[in-house]
Amino acid sequence: MGTIQRPVRPHCLISPISSLEVVIDVVAAVIRRDGKILITQRLDDVDLARLWEFPGGKVEAGESFEVALQREILEELGVEIRIHEEFFTTEHDYITKSVRLHFYVCTILRGEPAPLAVADLRWIRPDELWNFEFPPADADLIARLARDVR
Repeated sequence: MGTIQRPVRPHCLISPISSLEVVIDVVAAVIRRDGKILITQRLDDVDLARLWEFPGGKVEAGESFEVALQREILEELGVEIRIHEEFFTTEHDYITKSVRLHFYVCTILRGEPAPLAVADLRWIRPDELWNFEFPPADADLIARLARDVR
């Protein structure tokens, strides 16, 4: 798993520099508790610094999506999770890369989330998602979650 290559949609009619681009698979957790959803804030020294997101990260070469998500949540928040099902998948093209985001419904098995490798974390109601700045790739998921009254 990890990254795959797919044909690039030409941005101009003149010969493109490359005929392939890399798509990065990213996994993220939608963790709910007491009617709220856990979000995390990105660190200062990463792409999309200080934006809010759902905890998770890149799938490394040879990792399954589930193993990658468990590893990322343990590294970022210090908790063990149970992954229930894939909730939503979307692709987004940024200027320098394309990402395929896989969002999973998860619950915390052990531990209390702490900001170990994130700038901050918050438990918020779904209707509060609009009050935080998220990466463009999360827009469809946020719209879906904000309508959800679970």
